[in-house]
Amino acid sequence: MLSQELKNFLDSKHVQYSTISHAQTYTAQEIAESAHLPGKIVAKTVMVKLDGRMAMAVLPATCTIDFNRLKEATGANKVQLAYEEEFREMFPDYETGAMPPFGNLFGMDVYVAESLAEDEEIAFNAGTHTDLVKMSYADFAWLTHPKVVSFSVRH
Repeated sequence: MLSQELKNFLDSKHVQYSTISHAQTYTAQEIAESAHLPGKIVAKTVMVKLDGRMAMAVLPATCTIDFNRLKEATGANKVQLAYEEEFREMFPDYETGAMPPFGNLFGMDVYVAESLAEDEEIAFNAGTHTDLVKMSYADFAWLTHPKVVSFSVRH
C-alpha cells in the first residue's frame, strides 16, 4: 500500500501516477520481474554518503553504482555506501530499503543515473516491499529536481 505521506505529496502536486502491487521482494531486479516491468525503468534508491552527507543515488534495477564515477560526477572527496543503521530513522514512515527516491523531501540531494533519465517512465518503491509507484520521468524530475549524472554500470 502506498504510504500516506507519499500519496499526500503526489496528490498535492497533481501528477498522474499509478500504483502496482507485487509479491514481497527485496531487490530491484526481483521487483521488476514480480511487477512485470522492464528493469531499465524500475529505479532502486541507494543511500550513499558524499563527504559524510547523506544522499540518494537512483539507478535502474539492471545497473550497479560505479563509486569512482559517482565521486567524479559529484565532486565529492569521499563516497561510500551508507549503512541501514545510519539512515533507518530518517524514514520512519517507510520500510527500510523501500524508500521512494524523493530525497528532496528529507533535505538530501538526489542523483539520478543518466540511463534512467532517458526513459519516459519510472517506477520505484512506494514505501513498502510490495508496492511500486509508476509515473512519467518528466513528472519525477519536476518533483525532485535531481542531478542527472553518469555513475551506473549495467550488470
